[in-house]
Amino acid sequence: MLIINIICIALIVFIIWWFWIYKPNETILENHGQAVKVANGIYQPSFIKIPAHTEITLAFIREDESPCAEMLQFPELEINETLPLNKIVKIKIPALKEGVYDFHCQMKMYKGQLRVEK
Repeated sequence: MLIINIICIALIVFIIWWFWIYKPNETILENHGQAVKVANGIYQPSFIKIPAHTEITLAFIREDESPCAEMLQFPELEINETLPLNKIVKIKIPALKEGVYDFHCQMKMYKGQLRVEK
Protein backbone atom coordinates (compact mmCIF):
# COMPACT_ATOMS: atom_id res chain seq x y z
CA MET A 1 0.00 0.00 0.00
CA LEU A 2 2.86 2.36 0.81
CA ILE A 3 4.39 1.84 -2.63
CA ILE A 4 1.11 2.70 -4.36
CA ASN A 5 0.80 5.91 -2.30
CA ILE A 6 4.37 6.93 -3.18
CA ILE A 7 3.73 6.28 -6.89
CA CYS A 8 0.50 8.32 -6.77
CA ILE A 9 2.19 11.24 -5.00
CA ALA A 10 5.06 11.18 -7.53
CA LEU A 11 2.56 11.20 -10.39
CA ILE A 12 0.68 14.16 -8.90
CA VAL A 13 3.94 16.09 -8.43
CA PHE A 14 4.92 15.36 -12.05
CA ILE A 15 1.54 16.56 -13.37
CA ILE A 16 1.75 19.78 -11.35
CA TRP A 17 5.30 20.38 -12.58
CA TRP A 18 4.45 19.65 -16.24
CA PHE A 19 1.31 21.75 -16.52
CA TRP A 20 1.96 24.67 -14.13
CA ILE A 21 5.63 25.01 -13.20
CA TYR A 22 7.74 23.88 -16.19
CA LYS A 23 8.75 26.72 -18.55
CA PRO A 24 10.88 25.86 -21.58
CA ASN A 25 13.59 28.22 -22.80
CA GLU A 26 12.56 31.33 -24.70
CA THR A 27 13.43 31.61 -28.40
CA ILE A 28 14.12 34.94 -30.06
CA LEU A 29 12.66 34.85 -33.54
CA GLU A 30 15.34 36.18 -35.86
CA ASN A 31 14.79 33.92 -38.83
CA HIS A 32 11.34 34.07 -40.41
CA GLY A 33 11.89 30.53 -41.75
CA GLN A 34 11.86 28.96 -38.29
CA ALA A 35 8.88 26.68 -37.73
CA VAL A 36 7.12 26.02 -34.45
CA LYS A 37 6.66 22.25 -34.06
CA VAL A 38 3.59 20.83 -32.41
CA ALA A 39 4.86 17.50 -31.10
CA ASN A 40 4.93 15.37 -27.97
CA GLY A 41 2.29 17.45 -26.20
CA ILE A 42 4.05 20.82 -26.52
CA TYR A 43 4.88 23.65 -28.89
CA GLN A 44 8.62 23.72 -29.69
CA PRO A 45 9.58 26.51 -29.03
CA SER A 46 6.73 27.54 -26.78
CA PHE A 47 8.12 30.91 -25.64
CA ILE A 48 8.80 33.13 -28.63
CA LYS A 49 10.17 36.67 -28.47
CA ILE A 50 9.48 39.03 -31.37
CA PRO A 51 10.11 42.75 -31.90
CA ALA A 52 7.33 45.23 -31.14
CA HIS A 53 5.52 47.08 -33.94
CA THR A 54 6.68 44.58 -36.58
CA GLU A 55 4.41 42.33 -38.62
CA ILE A 56 5.74 38.78 -38.62
CA THR A 57 4.77 35.39 -40.01
CA LEU A 58 5.00 32.30 -37.83
CA ALA A 59 5.08 28.84 -39.40
CA PHE A 60 3.55 25.95 -37.47
CA ILE A 61 3.94 22.27 -38.32
CA ARG A 62 1.86 19.70 -36.49
CA GLU A 63 3.57 16.35 -35.99
CA ASP A 64 1.37 15.25 -33.09
CA GLU A 65 -1.62 13.12 -34.09
CA SER A 66 -3.61 14.13 -31.02
CA PRO A 67 -6.94 15.78 -31.94
CA CYS A 68 -6.18 18.50 -29.38
CA ALA A 69 -3.11 19.57 -31.40
CA GLU A 70 -5.27 20.27 -34.45
CA MET A 71 -6.50 23.71 -33.37
CA LEU A 72 -4.27 26.71 -32.68
CA GLN A 73 -5.70 29.80 -31.00
CA PHE A 74 -4.33 33.27 -30.25
CA PRO A 75 -7.36 34.54 -28.26
CA GLU A 76 -6.22 38.15 -27.84
CA LEU A 77 -5.48 38.42 -31.56
CA GLU A 78 -8.69 36.60 -32.57
CA ILE A 79 -6.69 34.05 -34.57
CA ASN A 80 -8.00 30.48 -34.85
CA GLU A 81 -6.27 28.10 -37.25
CA THR A 82 -6.59 24.41 -38.01
CA LEU A 83 -3.23 22.67 -38.24
CA PRO A 84 -3.31 19.71 -40.63
CA LEU A 85 -0.94 16.85 -39.82
CA ASN A 86 2.60 17.23 -41.24
CA LYS A 87 1.84 20.40 -43.23
CA ILE A 88 3.24 23.86 -42.63
CA VAL A 89 0.67 26.53 -41.82
CA LYS A 90 1.83 30.14 -41.95
CA ILE A 91 0.11 32.59 -39.63
CA LYS A 92 0.48 36.34 -40.00
CA ILE A 93 0.92 38.12 -36.71
CA PRO A 94 0.11 41.82 -37.02
CA ALA A 95 2.37 44.53 -35.62
CA LEU A 96 1.78 44.39 -31.87
CA LYS A 97 2.41 46.58 -28.86
CA GLU A 98 4.77 45.33 -26.20
CA GLY A 99 3.24 42.61 -24.05
CA VAL A 100 2.65 38.90 -23.67
CA TYR A 101 0.18 37.11 -25.93
CA ASP A 102 -0.80 33.52 -25.11
CA PHE A 103 -1.44 30.85 -27.71
CA HIS A 104 -2.81 27.36 -27.12
CA CYS A 105 -4.95 24.51 -28.41
CA GLN A 106 -8.72 24.57 -27.89
CA MET A 107 -8.43 22.68 -24.58
CA LYS A 108 -5.40 24.70 -23.34
CA MET A 109 -3.31 21.55 -22.95
CA TYR A 110 -0.70 22.77 -25.45
CA LYS A 111 0.42 26.25 -24.35
CA GLY A 112 2.82 28.91 -25.51
CA GLN A 113 3.53 32.61 -25.23
CA LEU A 114 4.43 35.25 -27.75
CA ARG A 115 6.48 37.93 -25.99
CA VAL A 116 6.61 41.22 -27.82
CA GLU A 117 9.50 43.47 -26.78
CA LYS A 118 11.57 46.36 -28.12
